[in-house]
Amino acid sequence: MTDSPIDSVLEESRTFPPPQHFVDSANQTPADINQLYDAAASDHTGFWATQARHHLDWHQPFSSVLNASDAPFFRWFEDGELNAAYNCLDRHLPERADQTAIIFEGDDGQVENITFQDLFARTCRFANTLKASNIGKGDRVIIYLPNIPQAVVAMLACARIGAIHSVVFGGFSAPAIRDRINDAEARAVITADGNYRGGKLIQLKKTVDEALAEGCDSVETVFVYRRAGIDIDLNSARDVDWDKAVAEQSTQCPPVAVDSEHPLFILYTSGSTGRPKGIYHSTGGYLLGTICTCRWTFDLGERDIFWCTADVGWVTGHSYIAYGPTACGVTQVMFEGVPTYPEPDRLWAMVERHGVSVFYTAPTGIRALMRQGDEYPERHDLTSLRLLGTVGEPINPEAWMWYYRVIGGERCPIVDTWWQTETGAHMITALPSYTTTRPGSVSKPLPGISADILDESGERVETANAGGYLVIRQPWPSMLRGIWGDPERYRETYFGLFDSFTYVAGDSAQRDADGNFRILGRTDDVVNVSGHRLGTMEVESALVAHKSVSEAAVVGRPHDVKGEAIVAFVILQANASADNLADELREWVSKQLGAIAKPEEIRFTDGLPKTRSGKIMRRLVRSVARGDEITQDTSTLENPQIVKQLQAEGH
Repeated sequence: MTDSPIDSVLEESRTFPPPQHFVDSANQTPADINQLYDAAASDHTGFWATQARHHLDWHQPFSSVLNASDAPFFRWFEDGELNAAYNCLDRHLPERADQTAIIFEGDDGQVENITFQDLFARTCRFANTLKASNIGKGDRVIIYLPNIPQAVVAMLACARIGAIHSVVFGGFSAPAIRDRINDAEARAVITADGNYRGGKLIQLKKTVDEALAEGCDSVETVFVYRRAGIDIDLNSARDVDWDKAVAEQSTQCPPVAVDSEHPLFILYTSGSTGRPKGIYHSTGGYLLGTICTCRWTFDLGERDIFWCTADVGWVTGHSYIAYGPTACGVTQVMFEGVPTYPEPDRLWAMVERHGVSVFYTAPTGIRALMRQGDEYPERHDLTSLRLLGTVGEPINPEAWMWYYRVIGGERCPIVDTWWQTETGAHMITALPSYTTTRPGSVSKPLPGISADILDESGERVETANAGGYLVIRQPWPSMLRGIWGDPERYRETYFGLFDSFTYVAGDSAQRDADGNFRILGRTDDVVNVSGHRLGTMEVESALVAHKSVSEAAVVGRPHDVKGEAIVAFVILQANASADNLADELREWVSKQLGAIAKPEEIRFTDGLPKTRSGKIMRRLVRSVARGDEITQDTSTLENPQIVKQLQAEGH
């Protein structure tokens, strides 16, 4: 933890009780939710055991609920056995084989409806394809695909045979893929020739080939799906054509029962050091979290058409595309393209076209579409919507109100969800038939989630609207099980500040007089760009890898669309010139890490604010980037005058 929590002076007095029409038709009534809270408060582990027995189909029932003997390495339902793909597919077939599982709309507007029976058959065929290449239980598989149904098929196919998947966002570059392959020691990569996004061709196979050109000795097979229909190079000794391979396989593949603690997937998330963290989740606990939150937060029922606009490359796409909705047997929309292509009304046209009832998106997207004007949503009939959700970062009250008024027609509750890659599922959020919401607040913790706010000494912050460290004080089933290959980093990162039962989220938060939480920002060195957490050290490492750069400090500053924009302060090598270098460095970072990590602004400087021990004081750098008045103590700096110099250079 590098920064102390921050306080906030923002006040928001508007409140919105659940609309009575929503309460009257809700799948989860206020009485149901009260019972959940009461049960969780009276018996934490017993509550989760009841949920696990109710929501999951077990091949071998569990008798052990929580093993905390080696905290913080918690184990849930460890002697139970199940299969995630079975819970997402097989168990639905007797009643909803012909029900649409995925309504897929491509970038070009083509629509495909995939039933649960079809999704089952596709998953089995690809699972058999993996087995034919000797991929099996415990093997790691990298998935580098667009946001298309084949990505869900690949994930469920891995789960079906007990392989561990690691999805890499399709916008990441070759070095980023290479790092993740090598850390996971992946035996296979699943990719596509390419795809079109916003009308632009993205060549995925070419990027994978570049990644595999250096190292990556663990990879034996590359499966290639023909999405774009472009010419690509196929290595006959390594590459497998997806369509040709699955055509030879059976539509039946027995699910492999794994113990509840068997890793389901690894997902790499940025941290405060240069090396990405391979967060991994268990099978039973993670799946339980996604199902419960789909039922509780989204109030999902059989008649809903659910749409989470995230990409499967992020945890939101894992939990609320691949696993949660499918495990709940709900019809969902999946979209390959971008919100503004070919026109800024693309999302609203899709809501109308597909009859979406529950819509879940990021504040970044809301702000971007809000700037386009009300005319675009007003072109479309959005009355199918009954619930709206936000994810990825705090939503500012102005955007919340626009979302509520223009998109929801002042009739749809908004669930502003706080959670993380590490938590696996929602932790703090409104419950739509139950919670009186307040713009900018994530409301209260869910049943069974013991969120709290602590000061630096570990004492509970009792004062209303005072900031502190956001923590979870008891283990929960969907929590991460570790950092792949680095248990001590897991212990130090998440449980090193207070004790081995207190999970430290890395966010600052405050709680109002009614007990509602508001997230204030990160306390570690992470920039949140368009809802994507990027480690500043990763970007700094990429910059310093350039021959002209000696040192760099990266921070975030507020951005009215992206949430945060990346600002880089760069010290050049002695003989380097800053002339025309800023654009070159921005493209350099994009090539190293992906376009999402490209700095919005690069400032060249002769020095950085450092302590006498050499530590960069990023809080000061952040204040300079934002143009804030410097109120922090600068007496500990090696050169106290450097702050004024940086401020002068910024004007």
